[in-house]
Amino acid sequence: MQNKKINTIIFDLGAVLIDWNPRHLYRKIFSSEEEMENFLRDVCTSDWNETQDEGRTLAEGTELLVNSFPHHEENIRAYYGRWDEMLGGEIEGTKNILHRLKESGQYKLYALTNWSDETFPIAWAMYPSLHWFDGIVVSGKEKMRKPAHAFFQLLLDRYNADAHTSLFIDDNLRNVLAAREFGIDTILFESPEQLKTALENRSIII
Repeated sequence: MQNKKINTIIFDLGAVLIDWNPRHLYRKIFSSEEEMENFLRDVCTSDWNETQDEGRTLAEGTELLVNSFPHHEENIRAYYGRWDEMLGGEIEGTKNILHRLKESGQYKLYALTNWSDETFPIAWAMYPSLHWFDGIVVSGKEKMRKPAHAFFQLLLDRYNADAHTSLFIDDNLRNVLAAREFGIDTILFESPEQLKTALENRSIII
């Protein structure tokens, strides 16, 4: 806990508020879980996807993999060609928490997300809850991403927020540890129920 009262809450989006998961798509493509997991581990990896999140174009990232794994060309092109099928909707429990925080009027609400600037507008058009934030910082637009301290600093500077009165919520331990090192209070997201309890323990919601 911080000594100062929390007045700013910063959310991650994917797997916290928005159910984004490439498995939603690739379960339609592969005949077995093992085959799918091997593909996501060895071909369309999380590190590869995060490079697009950091600003590399989808076309460049796709062609790089097609050249390296030509026998997987169709499946690689599906990653962004059918990207909207990776979206499973808003995570209702988190959406309800965000709505309560918004309605309270007590907190500035921001999102700090590792997300391609080319795909984020699709989610923005689909999900009303994204419009409840006072500001969203998208890694693909800024050409930097979590866990870089500079990315946290960018949000704080842009919205005149103080690290010591901010709370950051993310499902990725790497990002949570980086925020903690930066002096921001953190919650490692596991489920909406666990998040609600953590916020209640901080007397942020009652």
